[in-house]
Amino acid sequence: MKKFLMIAVVLFATSGFVTAQELYVNTEPASNMPANSLGIRLTNKFFNMENSGTTGMRFEPEVMWGVNKKLMLHVIGYASNMMQSSIRVEGGSFYAKYRFLSSDQQHAHFRMAAYAKASIIDNPYYPALSDGAHNVRPYDNKELDLEGATSGVSGGVIATQLLHKLALSTTLGYSRYMNNVKDNIPDDFSKNSVNYSLSAGYLVLPVKYKNFQQTNLNLYLELLGKTNTDAAGRGSYLDIAPAIQFIFNSTTRLDLSYRTQLAGDMPRNTFNSFLIRFEHNIFNIKK
Repeated sequence: MKKFLMIAVVLFATSGFVTAQELYVNTEPASNMPANSLGIRLTNKFFNMENSGTTGMRFEPEVMWGVNKKLMLHVIGYASNMMQSSIRVEGGSFYAKYRFLSSDQQHAHFRMAAYAKASIIDNPYYPALSDGAHNVRPYDNKELDLEGATSGVSGGVIATQLLHKLALSTTLGYSRYMNNVKDNIPDDFSKNSVNYSLSAGYLVLPVKYKNFQQTNLNLYLELLGKTNTDAAGRGSYLDIAPAIQFIFNSTTRLDLSYRTQLAGDMPRNTFNSFLIRFEHNIFNIKK
């Protein structure tokens, strides 16, 4: 009996990694991390900066908490050299996701969740020129985001369907952009946008689960879109982001992803980016 209980605890604790093909790299699934668990992430993003031809870098340390089976919280920090000549702290954000619908079947399930995010950013809206000034616009850009570019809030819904080894997920959200700590949004930027995504994940390895020490290999393909809704700064884009993911010992993951634009008419400062992420999860943080 004791052995059975121990196995049950392990299965529950690692349930977030059993359906590993839902651990999307560029979006969040409707499923949550296990209750009473803590996750630590470090995401590095590298951008080809159109305005200067240089490589921009953004670092995103993140702490995640599975409050219970329905609610999870994230706290994220941002630091980069994209708007400055050197890497500096840009601000942070708070993210919450609440799963309000679950339908379980054998080898399949369906989840829906609502999310909200708020960011406070201390960044200029134009990159620094050679003399350090930010008041002259050296390029055309109409894209804002809450990952270091601008302060603001967003919210939306996520729906995720697991079908054996394949997981499909879609997101629809709205973002409201606000002034940064020291800079106001320029008049020709849109302050509102609709965000949408379609993600697919497939479990390649292991072919058959034998134990939780087996390394998981997952492949992802994600479509990520945005439409600015104000007359000022109007435009849309659709990006594609293939990714590969490794999960070790059911607790630690490594993500690699490349993102590039498929279509769009929105002037942007970067059309291509590369992501590398390391994440470690600690289960049963409270005995």
